[in-house]
Amino acid sequence: MARETALITGASAGLGEGFAEALAARGTDLILTARRVERLEALAERLRAAHGVAVSVFPADLSEAGAVETLMAAIGKQQLSVNLLINNAGFGAAGAFVDQDRAGLARMIDLNCRALMELSHAVLPGMVQMRSGGILNVASTAAFQPGPWMAVYYATKAFVLSFSEALHEEVKGAGVRVSALCPGPTRTEFADVAGMGNTELFNRFGSDAATVVRDGLAALDANAAVRVSGMMNRVMAFSTRLAPRGMLRRTVAKLQQDRN
Repeated sequence: MARETALITGASAGLGEGFAEALAARGTDLILTARRVERLEALAERLRAAHGVAVSVFPADLSEAGAVETLMAAIGKQQLSVNLLINNAGFGAAGAFVDQDRAGLARMIDLNCRALMELSHAVLPGMVQMRSGGILNVASTAAFQPGPWMAVYYATKAFVLSFSEALHEEVKGAGVRVSALCPGPTRTEFADVAGMGNTELFNRFGSDAATVVRDGLAALDANAAVRVSGMMNRVMAFSTRLAPRGMLRRTVAKLQQDRN
């Protein structure tokens, strides 16, 4: 039987790199995409040598208009198929909404939401036709409540969670798996880019990337619609269902203000 091929976005570092390593160890061929081609090539070379898998590299900035269409055309030109999609690419930024750069916020929405949706739309028809395959969308525990002082990032992750749950229900009867992974604070480059790396929240409660990757792949294997990574994060996510929305807003606002 032909081996599965996984397309991983944001594969040059952090969780994306972790997913690539874990899937390669399973014998899954890989298609890696991110902006930093040097990192992608180095990772590809290491995984080929360590696991004997085929690894294709397609550098792209998925926040740009038309980038997904260009990426999928390049993949098709190489006659590669996508059996698994790991929608991992994304970024966040902290600060008051009125003080943040509008173009940067739009780019965040484009990457965290639009590109994820477009990639899912590109690969799902083939998966449904073959009655197999899977999509893992990396959301966040931020998806469960509004996030003052990180308003757009929290909102993008709420989109990812809602979108993933809806897709899960639509395609489960066709043999296709869709899962949303909701990690809490995770020690990766993402935290530093978002200005969150050297904070009490991450120092005390940050998870390691390997654990989050393991939980995400387990969720996809089991076709769990939603998987919150980490017991403390699961407790906190459940508590948002019980707490009044106003209290949630004020609690998150206090945490974010203290951090900033």
